[in-house]
Amino acid sequence: MLKQIQVNIPLIDALKEMPGDVMTRPIAEKLSDPGSFTIPCTIGNFAFSKALYDLGASINLMPLAIYKRLGIGRARPMSMLLQLADRTMKRPSEILDDVLVQVGKFVFQADFVILDCWVDEEPIILGRLFLATGRALIDYETGELKMRLSDGEIKFHVQKSMSRPSEFANCSLIDKVDVSVGGGRCNIES
Repeated sequence: MLKQIQVNIPLIDALKEMPGDVMTRPIAEKLSDPGSFTIPCTIGNFAFSKALYDLGASINLMPLAIYKRLGIGRARPMSMLLQLADRTMKRPSEILDDVLVQVGKFVFQADFVILDCWVDEEPIILGRLFLATGRALIDYETGELKMRLSDGEIKFHVQKSMSRPSEFANCSLIDKVDVSVGGGRCNIES
């Protein structure tokens, strides 16, 4: 019978009729996106004062020039297609398995994709897998990162460095693209 009802109530009257707890319940403050952050690490005898930790990267990345300078391990051939943040495609040819990466007092293993590219101020990119290996807990509000190994824990205050990567025009996001030859499919991890 009544298909549409339209009621006009002044806003003040509507607010008076609302339950009190709805109006008094605290609302969480909206925070800005902190982006990526840098933390020092050591690989072999080479200390990186700014290794880029990127939650958007699905792989760990090392430029070919850094790999040659380190002189550690033997990379194995691999076939992968990387889509960079600017949407260009790059094809790395090697992956370096089980690299020991020291962060503070802890040593973690990581696999690095080797890419022939320009060496940035933050030449090493450590992605989600590395942070998962280090059982990382990130509190973006306080800018604190905790990495844990066994019963030990190390803390970093990354708030100051969280804003730095956005100053650069370089990419810090890398997607791994697996191409199936003959199948006509393309699987993208981000």
